[in-house]
Amino acid sequence: MIINSTAIAPGDHIPGDDDKLHFLRHIHVFELGLAIFVFVAIHSLRQGKRYGLPIWPVFGMLPSLISGIRVDMYEWLSHVLIRQNGTFLFKGPSFSSLNCVITADPRNLEHLLKTKFSIYPKGPYFRDQVHDLLGNGIFSADDETWQRQRKTSSVEFHSTRFRKLTTDSLLELVHARLLPVLENAVKFSDSIDLQDILLRLTFDNVCMIAFGVDPGCLRVNMPEIPFAKAFEDATEATVMRFVMPTCVWKIMRYLNLGTERKLKMSIKGVDEFADEVIRRRKKELQYDDPKTRRSDILTIFMGLKDDEGKPFSDKFLRDICVNFILAGRDTSSVALSWFFWLLEKNPEVEEKIVEEFCRIISEREEVKSGKLPNPLVFKAEEIKKMDYLQAALSEALRLYPSVPVDHKEVTEDDIFPDGTVLTKGTKVIYAIYSMGRMEAIWGKDCREYKPERWLRDGRYMSESAYKFAAFNGGPRLCLGKDFAYYQMKFVAASIIYRFHVKLVKGHPVVPKLALTMYMKYGLKVNLVNRDSGDIKKRLNVRD
Repeated sequence: MIINSTAIAPGDHIPGDDDKLHFLRHIHVFELGLAIFVFVAIHSLRQGKRYGLPIWPVFGMLPSLISGIRVDMYEWLSHVLIRQNGTFLFKGPSFSSLNCVITADPRNLEHLLKTKFSIYPKGPYFRDQVHDLLGNGIFSADDETWQRQRKTSSVEFHSTRFRKLTTDSLLELVHARLLPVLENAVKFSDSIDLQDILLRLTFDNVCMIAFGVDPGCLRVNMPEIPFAKAFEDATEATVMRFVMPTCVWKIMRYLNLGTERKLKMSIKGVDEFADEVIRRRKKELQYDDPKTRRSDILTIFMGLKDDEGKPFSDKFLRDICVNFILAGRDTSSVALSWFFWLLEKNPEVEEKIVEEFCRIISEREEVKSGKLPNPLVFKAEEIKKMDYLQAALSEALRLYPSVPVDHKEVTEDDIFPDGTVLTKGTKVIYAIYSMGRMEAIWGKDCREYKPERWLRDGRYMSESAYKFAAFNGGPRLCLGKDFAYYQMKFVAASIIYRFHVKLVKGHPVVPKLALTMYMKYGLKVNLVNRDSGDIKKRLNVRD
């Protein structure tokens, strides 16, 4: 007897029309969902052609921003601006405050930095994002707070005493510290992180001239400097606030998570250094003779009063310190790092720089008589004559500005020269990095490194601050621009005269997402002594 194993027992469910209908309903729901998704995707992508980036429901352009950050945000932003003829509206998530106008149009920059300067302050949004790090310092302040710091600093920057202090301290740092460190690297055939060394140099320099203290970061033994790491981490974590909804980073700060935890810890290290500088300087002032007292920015602010007639608080003095470190340490050293990287890729530019300083040195009386000073120290008037070197540095800043983007906020309804309509409270980001890559501004060779574009009949000619915004423009034009050029030229000439700088093979060079354009992995190089015989031959001097 054969038993059918598939026999249906009493009470078992028999598949029928109801199950088929239930299955078909699921199919219809899936197809409907897929159709809606495809429609939304196509609609969002079509909007991308009009607005520059796809606009997704709820999330706006945030998905594109996240993908840009993961690759190279500055290049990504440049491509979008080029497609949109220099200006576009970034639409953030509906639950965020990320909406802003982003521009790389020189006409718009002149409008907001000069013509309508009074209605384009840094604004409360910017101050809120950077307050933990920069406080009420000159970079983030507006109105009377900014004006007071600007006026006080300007008077000091243009004083003869301050100018002499800057040149003397730089000469000492380069010849007593920088060059011995580099010579030591050559002696032992060590590869070095040139960006780190330049950051140490400019940190010592800014502390000496702005605060009257010498932290001694640049030494042959390369002492570990906790402040440097803390400061870089703080600037990196601060920038992340600009690319995430405000509510998100504030929740992270409250819960002490992620980048906000990193920021809190790094600011503690920054504050410890600033507090020690202030404490030490106050102690020194108790014993200084007012007639012989040295002049520096911090000491001047210590002698001033606030609106209530009281001395400035240590918190305000701390903000002064941190802002001047950002201005004086990071900008020049980062610019020099990119300059030496570009120089290694363009040896013909290095050759022209050598030709220029040899021509200038040859005008010395002792060189004319056949003698070459050893060691050779460039004189201030010789540095000022180096037009091609200044052009090469300006070209590096055009392509890799130390501050790649900056921020404003309009306080009343306005219209940009390019026709962009702005309502009161609109945030504006001007993309300085992207401007260097706009054919409409610099021509079809805009991505090439060509110092010659800055020369007219062999003499350096500066460009409009609204076309070349590396030093900002209008009333907020960088106070230290002249010193920054002198510092960069003196350091660059002193190194190039003695060494060839060669990038370590395979070392990656990409920008880091921070307030200033650090190289993410530093600048690993090997140094090779320049042939002194070649220099002497060019100068026609004997051994």
